[in-house]
Amino acid sequence: MAEDTKTDLPERITVLAKDFTPAAMEFHRRNMSEKGYRMEGQIVPRKFQMIEGMGAPKELFDGEMFYAVTFVRKGSES
Repeated sequence: MAEDTKTDLPERITVLAKDFTPAAMEFHRRNMSEKGYRMEGQIVPRKFQMIEGMGAPKELFDGEMFYAVTFVRKGSES
């Protein structure tokens, strides 16, 4: 399999984890800096909802909170 070039990589990647430590370690584990990413914002627990059309939002993951960390390609507009 060919290695991804920086232009093939998505602008943003968000990782969800049930615990803080795995989310915090993901940046280093996957060598995200070498792949051209920086971490955006803080790693905080969040609840996720989905809106389809004009309906009310629906809980994702049965309303369970997950720690979210977003990696942004360096040089991308925020």
